[in-house]
Amino acid sequence: MRVERESDPLSPAAAASALMWWADAGVDVIVGEEPHDWLRPKTAPEKIAAETPVPVAGGKLPGQLDLFQAYLLDNQSLSFSAPAAPRVCPAGDPTSGLMIVSDMPAAQDCADGLLLSGETGRLFDRMLAAIGRDRESIYLASLSCLRSPTGGFTGESAARCAELARHHIGLVAPKAVLLLGDTCGKALLGQAVMQGRGRWHEISTHAGQIPTMLSFHPAGLLDRPSFKAAAWADLQMLMQRLNP
Repeated sequence: MRVERESDPLSPAAAASALMWWADAGVDVIVGEEPHDWLRPKTAPEKIAAETPVPVAGGKLPGQLDLFQAYLLDNQSLSFSAPAAPRVCPAGDPTSGLMIVSDMPAAQDCADGLLLSGETGRLFDRMLAAIGRDRESIYLASLSCLRSPTGGFTGESAARCAELARHHIGLVAPKAVLLLGDTCGKALLGQAVMQGRGRWHEISTHAGQIPTMLSFHPAGLLDRPSFKAAAWADLQMLMQRLNP
């Protein structure tokens, strides 16, 4: 079997990883088992109005991606910032057309210096391989590059991190954004995964409306494997947008 990403064949390891994800998601046929109305007009994406900007400590946010990345790396006014607090910054290719956003680094991510590491990361890599991507052909970021003491957000910190993420998305201006998990969905779309998955949304940024999907966080899929089939359906919708 030959699995390709655009014109480049995947390595045997990546192909095996994709096959493992498909098996996890319950894929056992080439086409869907249910009839699909291919002539039905696409549902208009749900637009999310821009929220009132949260005041930025120290003035205006950087207007160039490289400067904003440096801001995330060094600025001491970020939520949860502390002298010894590790930061796990964005990685990958911002020109890839696909930006994926998680909530905040897990404890293991902070130790490894990598978003979505460990067992969660291995599942995430299989999900990417299933759509012909890898970490080098996406842009992976989080609402916060710092982990909070509780591993969660308060109302104020969530609003602040959401505003930073919205600015970040506007700087990258990808073809599509994939939000992972309830925290991201509530912060940027006002909806949890079970409310917002399975359809397109739009996030308002200074660069315009950005098509956005919401789906399950890989860590959540490890806890609830029965959701993998729904996650695979979301990834298929994402592929259709990226590869029409």
